[in-house]
Formats: sequence, structure tokens, C-alpha cells
Amino acid sequence: MSKWPGNELTMYERPADIVGVEACSGAGGMASGASLAGIDVRLAIEKDPHAAATYAYNHPNTELIIDDIANVKEIDVCKSGNTSILFGGPPCQGFSTSNQRTRNRDNPSNWLFREFVRLARLWEPDWVVFENVRGIVETESGLFRDSIVHDLEESGYTCSYGTLCASDFGVPQVRSRFFLIASRDGIFVDLPRRKSDLKVSVRQAIEDLPSLPNGANEGYLDYTREPKSGYSKSMRNGNKGCNGHLVTKNAAHIIERYKHIPQGGNWEDIPEELMANYADRTRCHTGIYRRLRDDKPSVVLGNYRKNMLIHPWEDRGLSVREAARLQSFPDWYEFKGSIGFQQQQVGNAVPPILAKAVFEAFLNENEQNKV
Repeated sequence: MSKWPGNELTMYERPADIVGVEACSGAGGMASGASLAGIDVRLAIEKDPHAAATYAYNHPNTELIIDDIANVKEIDVCKSGNTSILFGGPPCQGFSTSNQRTRNRDNPSNWLFREFVRLARLWEPDWVVFENVRGIVETESGLFRDSIVHDLEESGYTCSYGTLCASDFGVPQVRSRFFLIASRDGIFVDLPRRKSDLKVSVRQAIEDLPSLPNGANEGYLDYTREPKSGYSKSMRNGNKGCNGHLVTKNAAHIIERYKHIPQGGNWEDIPEELMANYADRTRCHTGIYRRLRDDKPSVVLGNYRKNMLIHPWEDRGLSVREAARLQSFPDWYEFKGSIGFQQQQVGNAVPPILAKAVFEAFLNENEQNKV
């Protein structure tokens, strides 16, 4: 049994013959889901040193290459006799709905998936799992999605793909992600179906965590409340406390704005005289100054510091640990670097519980085809 706790966070019991390689690993959300599904992740590639530090700390048994995937010319991982999987999600800011100016074929970062495909051709794994934001389907009328499907099919893979919402799988966040599953054995895989109509709310996810002030800069703190939900209990994994109680320190006038925003509200609830420094406040994005509702899953985190997502019942931003809970990272998972780097790592991550559901879908199919 792994240190991942109960229910959705229970390690799947599989033989240790499924080996994985991850490209563009980030802080390790997708690798965490892979491990939960019973995959032995032996190699990861990540060029950002801060995300790599987080990955190395939490996945000490995985070899880590800190470099751009374009510079990786060989994958020295033996797959003889094992089921092999290459997975990852190349940086996706260019496909984000918040970056309209870069959502086109002229942005070179939007073509990084070709390096991912190159690694698939280099290593020739049995399975490939590609993840990205939903915007990859919408950008340029699906040009990039169609290109990666074409390139993998040209390389001998059968592709299945679609968009999944994290809240359908027990993650307390409405976060839609695109997943592509490719098989070298001609297996077409149905993406996993929602597990339940019951959603994990923000309150169920974070209410047992310590109350914090604006600008909190705390490492380890003991829990101050008993967990009331199965979700928060599973996140604790029997521990007495956790790290990551870091909150951006907002100026006094920002905190004053927060006080006027009800749960589910945004900048539109702020009195106009408190927004005088905005040249045209009506041009603010609807996600700016959004206070989370405690009775529903969170809105998508993304860059939650820049968007100034507000705690549901305290007048401050989210702590790193609260955001990690909303992403389904357990409390023992530690993020490295300054607060800004930690916030970015959490916001960019694939929710581990969602990733686990995707890996289990095709691994179960793989086992059935072997019978």
C-alpha cells in the first residue's frame, strides 16, 4: 500500500510491470495519478527548476532530467516485457482562453506537442497519454488537436480523445482538460465516465484547514479542526498537520475590495469608488476578484494569485495548501520554491484524482485485451 490515502487516493493493486516516462512533468500532478493507477514512473523530464525540485522531493524514486524535452535525444528506460507508457502535457498557456492573442498557429509554443510526439517515436511505448487545456480543441478550429492525432496515427497509434471535467471524478474544482489516449496495439479506449453526480464542495475540501491572515507565511501547522468530509479526511492521511500555509500579502485597498464581494461574486460587486485606479473597470474579466462559493466545487484555479481568487469566508486569497486541496494533492505533498513559484505549480497541475481515472480507464482495457 502506498502513502496515498483512501477511496480515490488508494493505490491500485497491479503487478509492477507497467513502466512510465513523463515529459513536461511540472510539479507532478499527472505522475501522482499514474502512481495511484499502479504505474512505475521511472523517468521524468521538466525544464523548470522550481517545478523539478517539487517533483524530485515528492517522487524520489523517479529519475529526473531537468531540461527542455527538445534536448532529450534518448530515453534509457527498459520496456522489455513490460507495458510501457509515455505521458505528459506540454505547456498550454498558448491555448488558454485567457490568452486570446496567442491562440493561433503563429505562436511557436503552440507547436511543442511535436517534441512530445518525437519522444513517442523515439521510445515507441505501448501507450501514449497526452493532456492539455480544453482550448486546444477550440483554437484554430481544432488545428492543433487534429495535428497531434494525425502525427500519432502516422506513427502507428490508434487514438481516442475527449474532454473531461475534474469535478465529475471527485476533484473539488470545475476544471476541464483535454486527454488523448493512443495505443500501438490498435485498442480504442472509451474515456472514463463520471463517477458520481455528487460533487465535492469547497467547504468539504478546505474547512478543516487552519484560519490564516492576509500574507500568511507559515510552513507546518497542526490541524485545528476535525475533518467533516471523507475528502478532507483522505487528504490528511492520518497526519496531525501539514505545510504550505502561504498567502499572498495584498495591500489594504485590495482587502477592502474583498469585503464587498459575496460568495460567487466578482469585481462587479466592488463599489466603483474603490476601483478608481482602473481606466475602464467594465473591461475586467469575470474571473477577477471571484470569491469562491463554499457549497460548490471551485472555479478553475489557473493563475489564482493574478486573478485574485478569494477565500469563501475569509477576506484574503487562497493559501498554497488550500489550492492544493482543490487540485486533489494530499497534504503530505510539498511544493518547493518561493510562494509565487509554488502558486504557479499548483495552478498549472493536472489534478491527481482526474489523472488516475484516465490511466485506469486504458489500463483496465489493456488487461482485458491480454486475457
